[in-house]
Amino acid sequence: MPAGIFITLEGPEGAGKTTQADTLAEWLRERGHGVIVTREPGGDPLAEGIRALLQNPEWALDVRAELLLFLAARAQHVAHVIRPALAQGRTVVCDRFSDSTLAYQSAGSGLPLAEVRALNEFATGGLAPDLTLLLDLDVTLGLRRQGEWARMERRGVEFHRRVREGFLRLAAAEPERVRVVDAARPLEAVAAEIRAIVDCGLRIS
Repeated sequence: MPAGIFITLEGPEGAGKTTQADTLAEWLRERGHGVIVTREPGGDPLAEGIRALLQNPEWALDVRAELLLFLAARAQHVAHVIRPALAQGRTVVCDRFSDSTLAYQSAGSGLPLAEVRALNEFATGGLAPDLTLLLDLDVTLGLRRQGEWARMERRGVEFHRRVREGFLRLAAAEPERVRVVDAARPLEAVAAEIRAIVDCGLRIS
C-alpha cells in the first residue's frame, strides 16, 4: 500500500489552524481520500493528558520541562496515531507539529535551536511532514482573535512576535515544504489558497 500524505498546519495564536485543518480535510474526503485530522499536543489519550497539563496556567513550568512534555506527547502521537495512519495509506492533517516546537521553545523561549532539533528528531523518529501550511498573521490580531487564553497565550506580545519570526525563518529555510499563507484574510480566501497549494504541491486528484 502506498504511504499516506502528512500535512501540517502551523502559525501563531489565532491564525485559524483548527478551522482550516477541518476545512481541508473535508475537501480531501470529497475527493475520495481517507483522512484523519489530529492535533498537537494531543491526538492520543496519553498525549491529551499532557496537553491538559501544558495548558493549565497555574503551573509554573520550567522551559526545559515544557519542551520535554511537548516532545513526550509528540512521541506518543507519532507512534500511536500518525505513523499507523500513514502506513495505511491515509492522509494525516495535523494542527501543529515539530515546527511549533522550534518556533515556541527555541525562537520564543530561547532554548538552543540545534538541541531542540535533535530532541525533536528523537521524539519523531525522523518523521517530517510532506507539506506544511504556515498560516501567518500579525500577533496582535491573532491574540485578539483568540477567544480563550491558556498558559501559552499569556506570555505577552513580544514572546509571540519572536515565535512568529521563528516560523518565518523556518519557512525561508525550507520553502519547498513550508508554504506561507496570509491568514489575515477571510476564511474562505485562506481555504481557497490552501486547496490550491495542496492540489499543486501534492497533486491531489
